[in-house]
Amino acid sequence: MRPTAPPKPTVHVVDDDDGVRESLRFLLEAEGMAVRAYASAAALLAADAPPGGCVLTDFHMPGMDGLQLQAALAARGSTLPVIVMTGHADVPVAVRAMKAGAVDFLEKPFLDVQLLGAVRQALQRSLAAREAQEGAAAAAGRIARLTPREREVLELLVAGQSNKEIARTLGTSPRTIDVHRARVFDKLDADSLPDLVHLVLEAAPARQAGD
Repeated sequence: MRPTAPPKPTVHVVDDDDGVRESLRFLLEAEGMAVRAYASAAALLAADAPPGGCVLTDFHMPGMDGLQLQAALAARGSTLPVIVMTGHADVPVAVRAMKAGAVDFLEKPFLDVQLLGAVRQALQRSLAAREAQEGAAAAAGRIARLTPREREVLELLVAGQSNKEIARTLGTSPRTIDVHRARVFDKLDADSLPDLVHLVLEAAPARQAGD
């Protein structure tokens, strides 16, 4: 049985103008991108969106505008990069959107090449963020296999303490710490202290999210 391929990153196009929405869909799909189109911000928020991809949204829409959509996505913990399309008069609003986390804004009228460049950059950022999340989860999973005592030893090793200092901190003998240290290195498949430091740093986002 072949492993299931990860879902293709999707460009979520949000625009209340049917013609604009379908034009954007056609352009992006012609470039081989997966596209989902929504007539409103509420429609996107109600959808079961896949984890990878980006959001391309108009600013002026009835009900909830593009900036409010961005805020709603952020409140949900979404990591989808957001690109805001805006008219010239709304550039200050678009700047606010970028300060709030949007990765780009496109001032109308824009060229196809500008749109495609912004979307590709957003998709690349989404892919990098997803890979980082998966790496953090894998690293946290490896650390979770340690016993509570081994995790204490790991934290003190990464903090720069020697075996003797760790023994004093934990109220045990250096020989016992030697055993725990060896097990930590073995279970985490680490060859050096820098390997342990890298693993702990990589796991930090996933461990913080679980707190």
